[in-house]
Amino acid sequence: MNQYEKLQAQLRETPKRWLITGAAGFIGSHLLEHLLLLDLHVVGLDNFATGNQRNLDAVQGLVSAGQWARFEFIEGDIRELKVCQQACARVDYVLHQAALGSVPLSIPDPIRCHESNVTGFLNMLVAGRDNQVARFVYASSCAIYGNNPDPAKIETKIGRPLSPYAASKEINEVYATAFAEAYKLETVGLRYFNVFGPRQDPDGPYAAVIPKWAASIVNREPVEIYGDGETSRDFCYVQNVVQANLLAATVNTTGAVNQVYNIAVGNRTTLNQLYRMIQDGLRDLDPELPIQECTHREFRAGDVRHSLADVGKAKRLLRYAPKYPTSRGLKLTLAWFMSSKLGSERSLCAK
Repeated sequence: MNQYEKLQAQLRETPKRWLITGAAGFIGSHLLEHLLLLDLHVVGLDNFATGNQRNLDAVQGLVSAGQWARFEFIEGDIRELKVCQQACARVDYVLHQAALGSVPLSIPDPIRCHESNVTGFLNMLVAGRDNQVARFVYASSCAIYGNNPDPAKIETKIGRPLSPYAASKEINEVYATAFAEAYKLETVGLRYFNVFGPRQDPDGPYAAVIPKWAASIVNREPVEIYGDGETSRDFCYVQNVVQANLLAATVNTTGAVNQVYNIAVGNRTTLNQLYRMIQDGLRDLDPELPIQECTHREFRAGDVRHSLADVGKAKRLLRYAPKYPTSRGLKLTLAWFMSSKLGSERSLCAK
């Protein structure tokens, strides 16, 4: 039994009260699902700016009625301190996921990005401090590595931020450090690297690349790649992120708290490779899908050329052990995508 399996057994035996901000979002809904399946009490906060009710509905369908009864939902905005105080009341652990999580969106609208990602983050820190939460875990981002040229990103070496989104996440880490020093609030930052999985939204101009390309291939629509396709990312299946959050919230290893960690799998995949993997995976599920070539456009402003995580620190201090390599996570994601699409088509036909 590894550390994560031991932790889950311990959480069942000594249940605590958890808060997930952004609970109706992609990552937030997976955290919610997992905590409820462990029979834990969860408060969820979301304003549905980027989250969606269908994610909550999906979780409700995957847990028992008794488990769902342990969930309390607050519709509200982290930009309002009063809402944050309400959400943090009687909470042991905060998993702060709420944010405008898009580099491209932040470039034309940096003020909106700052209000959600910086002001909202500060409000949550204040509420966590005032309500004496045991641990404040928050989503940071690999975007803060910016123009760092090193092939593998390590936590101690960041570059200049290339977008307002990246800047907002760097400010989050500075504020978390300040609250740890000034108020002894225990914080842990998790720098996510290109998280993907079921329930990730394929729609909209700023959709993540995996669901967007999968939807385009299935719908026989053109797929566009920004740049030459040799841009690379460390694609991380969402269940690895769930593991990291639970470990970060409960770790008691000396020196593990008030730190930031890379959360990924430690492997690099180019966009060209990813496109072939998605197309091949979908054609395995539906052989009638045609083979189609992608088209290339100019590089996008604010995009980092290469992003690969060194996850050694998370493995050492958090006992993080990513269970899902990119290929396995992609297979599970595409299977969900196809079954979800089929179910949607059937429901439309029944109307």
